[in-house]
Amino acid sequence: MTATRGRIGRREFLGAAAMTAAAVAARGARAAEAPRPNILWITSEDTSPWFGFCGDAYATTPNLDRLAKEGVHYTKAFATAPVCSPARFCLITGFHANAMGAQHLRAEFPVPDWVHGLPARLREAGYHCTNNVKTDYNCAAEKRLVEESWNACSGKAHWRSRKPGQPFFAIFNLLHTHQSWTGVTPEAEYERQIGAILKPEERHDPARAPVPPYYPDTPEVRKGMARVYDCITAMDRRAGVILDELAADGLAEDTVVFFYPDHGQGIPRGKRTTYDTGLRVPLVVRFPAKFKALAPSGPGTTCDRLVSFVDFHASALSLAGVPQPERTQARPFLGPAAGAPREYVYAARDRVDEALDLSRSVRDARFHYVRNYMPHLSWNAPEGYSDQSALRQEITRVAQAGGMNDAQRSYAGPAKPAEALFDTAADPWELKNLASDPAHAATLRRMRAANLDWLAQIRDTGFFPEWRMAQLAAAGTAPWDAARDETLYPFARVLETAELSGRPGTAAESAKRLADPDPSVRWWAAVGLRAAGAEAAAVHRAALEAALKDEAPPVRIEAAGCLAVPGDAPSAVALLAAALRSADPYESLHAARTLQLLGPTARPALPAMREALAAAKDAGGHAMYMRFSLKPAVAALETPTP
Repeated sequence: MTATRGRIGRREFLGAAAMTAAAVAARGARAAEAPRPNILWITSEDTSPWFGFCGDAYATTPNLDRLAKEGVHYTKAFATAPVCSPARFCLITGFHANAMGAQHLRAEFPVPDWVHGLPARLREAGYHCTNNVKTDYNCAAEKRLVEESWNACSGKAHWRSRKPGQPFFAIFNLLHTHQSWTGVTPEAEYERQIGAILKPEERHDPARAPVPPYYPDTPEVRKGMARVYDCITAMDRRAGVILDELAADGLAEDTVVFFYPDHGQGIPRGKRTTYDTGLRVPLVVRFPAKFKALAPSGPGTTCDRLVSFVDFHASALSLAGVPQPERTQARPFLGPAAGAPREYVYAARDRVDEALDLSRSVRDARFHYVRNYMPHLSWNAPEGYSDQSALRQEITRVAQAGGMNDAQRSYAGPAKPAEALFDTAADPWELKNLASDPAHAATLRRMRAANLDWLAQIRDTGFFPEWRMAQLAAAGTAPWDAARDETLYPFARVLETAELSGRPGTAAESAKRLADPDPSVRWWAAVGLRAAGAEAAAVHRAALEAALKDEAPPVRIEAAGCLAVPGDAPSAVALLAAALRSADPYESLHAARTLQLLGPTARPALPAMREALAAAKDAGGHAMYMRFSLKPAVAALETPTP
């Protein structure tokens, strides 16, 4: 049922129970008798569990440490994506982004009209809902979601705009720890905006900075780590102001307070990756004394229950006594409706800016399974935005100089494993891949099966090429609906083909599937051959050359990327150069990224690359992603080879 002006259809709001008028009246009477908690979410950007209350001695976080002493610290909380927009879509809707076509950064695909934001349901129940600063819901329905969700949504939004005595749901999004501040912003501007608000004793000494084992220990790396911790301290100070305002307004004893970041740390091998450093977040929930019955344990305790972002939506409804929606992928972990703990939590990484990739993650209480469906792509592949960071530049410099050990190559190496399995209890930094260890074969099979079960359960739309989703959306079919139509998305066959990618001995089967009638299957067949490498491309050259004429652009481009690797297929590079001129933004970006990663092999396409770069003048979106790909690629090709 379509929402209008923030109102939700009565049948959906009441859920599957279809409550009678008498039941509604009874529920209203109970609500009048029992107080309902206010709910405050304080969120930060790009932050792993690097806080004092998490045991980090280098951190300076007095305000959030105090919140943890007064609340419950969840030690196994996880984002559903290692980048902001897909994670925020999940938080607001209670659906995994990759179930709805909202998994690519800055996606603009439609979602069904029955998808509503959490605050819209709370507003129906009488809550005053405010959001301070950020929405970023990553779909074509963002305007609707904002309008129906928030009484106020701006940099000035505050619970103080509510009616006297009205319960509130408020979010404050703290930006101090965003990747832009921890690494990308020039140092002078960083000092004006972040350094200037810190006391001298709050600044972190680079000489004492903890250096993760996957980084080279150099002065530049230590400086970058100190900057990260300075940003965390600045954010902690702002969180303290909000908590003080709550107390000054006499509302601390009426409010359940959450603190959590939107995903893991915004520096290399964190954000954009499916390691724990990209997905695991600190979560604290403080329950006032009058609502202590809602808490899993007392103040100052920890809880090791697995918690996923997909469940925050349902948990807030449960705390407020609001019925769960009829359709949801969420399971409450708090309040009267709380369900049994999850055995697994899941996450997805797809295209981020210009960087096309696809990785899926399954986590249980101890083991972490990662399936990289494009293993030929390095985690340290060029990224126009991230590459502005001095820390990332230093990692790349050391990698190119050949000065890295195995732990450091787990991020900066030229490729990544198709499958990874980590024992996070014994190996918290996730350095030892156990996927080929016979002693862990049973665990690998179990976690692999859990991944496949999840992908099938949600009908993961990430296995559509993005071009195909756009094509179907333009014809009026939202990704959610397309994924449930076997004629448009033969999911079992698509996933089976994607599962070939990166597995030894599968190149012949991938080549065979280049003739499949479905474009998504053919695309994954081409990806599988590209992952298999130059030797496989040479063996199956005839099938790939036929695929250069495929009606689907992503199939043509992947086939061209395969054939261009050996450097003896000028027609493949010419195809990519022509695709740069396409009016289809998904085709031209795919071609630009492919040419960028080809390196010197792309030199014949240099005139077309210069032309496309000159045409990419718009401020954001597709033009920005084209610049991210083409600017460094053109500069590299124009630099004389020593």
